[in-house]
Amino acid sequence: MIDYNANILLIYTGGTIGMVENNVTGALEVFDFGHLTKHLPELQRFRFHIETIVFEPIIDSSDVSPVHWKRLVKLIEENYDSHDGFVILHGTDTMAYSASALSFMIENLQKPIVFTGAQLPIGKLRTDAKENLITAMEIAADKDSIGNPVVPEVCIFFQNYLLRGNRSTKVNADNFNAFASYNYPILGKSGIHIRYDQSKILKPDYEKRVRFHYLMDSEIVIFKLFPGINQKTVEAILNAEGVKAVVLETYGSGNAPRYEWFIEALQDAVKRGLIIVNITQCEMGCVEMQRYETGRELLRAGVVSGYDATVEATIAKLMYLLGHKYSREEIIVRMRVPLAGEMTRFDEREI
Repeated sequence: MIDYNANILLIYTGGTIGMVENNVTGALEVFDFGHLTKHLPELQRFRFHIETIVFEPIIDSSDVSPVHWKRLVKLIEENYDSHDGFVILHGTDTMAYSASALSFMIENLQKPIVFTGAQLPIGKLRTDAKENLITAMEIAADKDSIGNPVVPEVCIFFQNYLLRGNRSTKVNADNFNAFASYNYPILGKSGIHIRYDQSKILKPDYEKRVRFHYLMDSEIVIFKLFPGINQKTVEAILNAEGVKAVVLETYGSGNAPRYEWFIEALQDAVKRGLIIVNITQCEMGCVEMQRYETGRELLRAGVVSGYDATVEATIAKLMYLLGHKYSREEIIVRMRVPLAGEMTRFDEREI
């Protein structure tokens, strides 16, 4: 009888990592995850007990929606007590969105949920899939000296780097190093050993229970500014039927045009109850609307700062808060503070 040292649940949703090439037809087919240890004998050296669940049907990550996030949360809830960690194989295109969503939907998480994937199918000779998968498994199983998980949060492991899920974004469609975390340090790096930065990893409250949430509302639009944007376009976006929140991608540290019609359009939208969250178009940096007069105009119009959050995390957080039917005032308060490590704590000068 094998003495397993960790129980890991592997969930394959779809994506490049789980495909193998048929030697006869050349077509890509789904890898048999039911025989994972047979195809990856390296896993047997860890003495993990691995259970696998494959989405039926598997989904391209471009088709991912809150319906699939709820399904993932349900699978994790049903298997939470019997497993030490979870590895989710996911297409790379929307992985950061899914990781962000689960970070809010699973409150006070006390076990690792590691998203990973690949740029080449697992059946390809030069694939990055095996290294990503094997290391993600090890991270999901790692415990500290007193038996607690080393990484009790939702994260992404890709090409040697462990990143907080809701701080990550896909930055490269061609290279193996596909993800980055611009505004938060990496949680760990794999080499000969996996080296974790314990000071950067979230610490749950082990005195409280984990809570699973399923309410999400996707009535949100992303509004990216560009030079020459006209009044008709702005008003069409801000008056779109059913929209409850707008993620406004501004320039630099949160700046936008000071056209009178533009500011008035924002003010009117806010008065109607629309929530407008300001995030920067820059890869690195933070929204500081008090820094320049253009930003202060947005503050006076009622726009809320998104600070240094990614667009993926901002979208997922708004979906979560809107889904729980918080009032506009309550949502604004919660958008200003980190719920799952998704942003740097707000600057009190903006309150």
